[in-house]
Amino acid sequence: MDIKEVQQKKAGGDLVLIYENKLTSKEDIKDFILEGEAEITFPQGRMRLENKLAAEEGQKANYVLWCPEEFPSDIMITWDFYPIREPGLCMMFFAAKGKEGKDIFDSSLQKRTGEYIQYHHGDINAFHVSYFRRKEPDERGFHTCNLRKSYGFYLTSQGGDPIPDVADAKPPYHIAVIKKGNIVIFMIDELEVFRFEDNGESYGPLLESGKIGFRQLAPFIGEYANLKVFQLNAE
Repeated sequence: MDIKEVQQKKAGGDLVLIYENKLTSKEDIKDFILEGEAEITFPQGRMRLENKLAAEEGQKANYVLWCPEEFPSDIMITWDFYPIREPGLCMMFFAAKGKEGKDIFDSSLQKRTGEYIQYHHGDINAFHVSYFRRKEPDERGFHTCNLRKSYGFYLTSQGGDPIPDVADAKPPYHIAVIKKGNIVIFMIDELEVFRFEDNGESYGPLLESGKIGFRQLAPFIGEYANLKVFQLNAE
């Protein structure tokens, strides 16, 4: 059984491709929205993200790159990941909406510049999964992937990260986020890392449709390719 078949089985239904971006050139991301400052290049024909500001500037050196599309509630997001330089950390935001159901780029919302607090205690609600967590000493000593839900800073699920350090990595790693109803599943290659069932009460109301975005913590350098979004059980 190949990776796509495993993912489809985990998703529990048909997958219909609704968005595809190979992330091979600046033209591919011309409509993406960057919050914070980053160097975005394509030296290997893949999107490379790197901090523009020195890591010593703390949260000011971090950033988020949003895909401009609005996606439905039940989706699977997949992408290929290449770790290039550590330390650092990677995230994927999904189901991101502004407060009161507004678009995250609504002019009435607070300005965001990549600093973390703006995303978990600001004007947006979202899930975000963090992986390749190698920023702090405790993260480098014990590798996990985390799922958090905002508004708030709720750690809802956690699992072991199978991706080794850069020196031993054999990319690409095929990553998938499955969001179906109140279930979130995170996978790396064929491995299910964690599964979260949201009761819509403990960590706030259920999240539905919204936007997706990449986030990195300085001084990490990572490359990304073949971003796809599938709708689940689409009629």
